[in-house]
Amino acid sequence: MWKRWMWRGVLLLGSLALGVVALAWWLWSSMALDAGPRAPDPDWPALVESDPPRGRILAVVSSTATHPHNGRSAGYELTELARAYALFLAHGYAVDIASPQGGKAPMKLDDSLVGADRAFLADPLAKARREATLRLADVDPSRYAAVYFVGGKGTLYDFADDPDIARIGAAIWAQGGVIAAVCHGPAALLGIRLPDGRALVAGRQVAAFSNAEEIFLMPDAARVLPFLLQDRLLAAGARYSEGPRYLEHVVVDDRLITGQNPWSTWLTAEATLRALGVTPQARLPTAEEHSVRVLRALHDQGIEAAWRVRAERPADRHLLAMHAVVAAMEWRLFDALRLHALARPHAVDHGH
Repeated sequence: MWKRWMWRGVLLLGSLALGVVALAWWLWSSMALDAGPRAPDPDWPALVESDPPRGRILAVVSSTATHPHNGRSAGYELTELARAYALFLAHGYAVDIASPQGGKAPMKLDDSLVGADRAFLADPLAKARREATLRLADVDPSRYAAVYFVGGKGTLYDFADDPDIARIGAAIWAQGGVIAAVCHGPAALLGIRLPDGRALVAGRQVAAFSNAEEIFLMPDAARVLPFLLQDRLLAAGARYSEGPRYLEHVVVDDRLITGQNPWSTWLTAEATLRALGVTPQARLPTAEEHSVRVLRALHDQGIEAAWRVRAERPADRHLLAMHAVVAAMEWRLFDALRLHALARPHAVDHGH
């Protein structure tokens, strides 16, 4: 009997060893895919502010540069500001940038920039506005048709309890304006109250960076962050709407527009324009956006649908490879296999 169990143990250990080898191979091969050149993105024209503008939108960013517990960068996410800023300008709005402390706010810059990001970084007026942000205490909300709260982990430290965010948000809502927020930006909604004292989010559907997304990136998030945003929104009475992890997900509840994560920025900005009564102009999606649509098709409809979407235009295989790595790390090896195939160079040309 004991010999039978011993051989079973040997087979189990052997299977685990093979699994570790398979996981290591998937991680290595997917990271190798990520090392190649990125798919070209549509160019974005130079930013031009209409004169006179259709109206003004206030973009609010965090002033908190670092996490107190470890000194790592927090701040606001450039891509979540730049892409919305560029879209708002393209539709005739002027955009002011404000922060709790005013002045130059701490920006987080990643390596997945697209044309709108580069246009924002190159524009002299945008540069002047982001390096000398308005102090929230000095902002007159009556000047704005909408407020857009930009994400970034810095918001967890200085948005939720800021009295000027509460003042500005309540005033813009009361005057019939639009409130929008993306990723960690919905932390701003926690302090905004209606004239009767109820929280703005009470009973409303909202999206924001989910617990699942937060904890996957930072396993000790519940311990080291001030709060998990999903939990705080639920505690405030919000009807939290959770989309698939790291895929675009936007919720519209009357004049309240919220996006779940950085990949939701484009749709959040476009939904904000619609809430303002403006139809967004047709545009070519970026390779990153197209990859998110491939991933969404895979999630909702399966591999055949994902291949059909993948064939429509160039995709950002770096993002597809990242999702393959995530799947492998979670031992979803069949998913990793499919994602790895979708991420391969010339995958569409070579068939599947």
